[in-house]
Amino acid sequence: MFDTRQLEVFATVAKTGSFSAAARLLHCSQPAVSQQMRALERQVGGPLFVRTGRGLHLTEAGRILAERGSDLLDRLATTHQQVSAIATHDIGTIRICAFPSANVSLVPAAAAILAEERPQLRLELVEEEPPDSFALLRRGEVDLVLSFSYLDEPQDEATVNGMLSVPLLREPLALLVPAGHRLAGRERVSLAEAAEERWIAGCVRCQRALHQACGAAGFVPDITCSTDDNLAIQSLVTAGLGVALVPRLLLSFLQHPGLTAVEVESAAQRLTSLYTWPDLIQLPIMRATVDALISASAKA
Repeated sequence: MFDTRQLEVFATVAKTGSFSAAARLLHCSQPAVSQQMRALERQVGGPLFVRTGRGLHLTEAGRILAERGSDLLDRLATTHQQVSAIATHDIGTIRICAFPSANVSLVPAAAAILAEERPQLRLELVEEEPPDSFALLRRGEVDLVLSFSYLDEPQDEATVNGMLSVPLLREPLALLVPAGHRLAGRERVSLAEAAEERWIAGCVRCQRALHQACGAAGFVPDITCSTDDNLAIQSLVTAGLGVALVPRLLLSFLQHPGLTAVEVESAAQRLTSLYTWPDLIQLPIMRATVDALISASAKA
């Protein structure tokens, strides 16, 4: 059996490329790191590093251990977090990781519900998008993740393996245009009517969805600017630099009076789901949090 402390030290050495750099990160001495690595090499029965000048390179055995050891440490951290939560029966604090537009709409609405039902509950909020949000859940740094995907976007099953998924919201997309735009005031437009427009694009995944939706409408969008900041998108559209295709959830916090949202004839949709661990959902406080997010989504 591997010693988890040795694996942690090894992962740091493999990442930094030297014993001295690993020692600084781990706040210990270099001889202590060397001792841990010698012990680990004795346990595996061979060298894990090869010295090349002033640096270190992983042997084949070291490379395999680096790949699988990191996953093992993540799993251990997740298991520890789940077991600790279940052992106490009531963790008292729920740590939620959500993407930006959910953190300013769904999460506050759910928090208001929980404040009435469970006033002693403490929420800790983190903002991150997939796949980084799933990594936080696997490492046990959060208890629950709100994630999004677009219709027909393939899901990486390995990323969510073992997690419980709860669908929350299916949003059509809307076209953001500045006040006074030729399409402003229309109740509904076809995406093809905006084919000659300049476009403000969102995050990488949102850009893929934009290209797919525009492609289905028969054109390639002329993207002049891209940002994953929702308020920046609003400002850029208001300034007349382009139009934007956004999920309807963003319309709940439009900050600029010079913006108009128009419904779009398009099959493109954004799907929002909640992810957690099956064992955690058994806790009453987690069940209440999930129920509150479901209620908030139904009203969005």
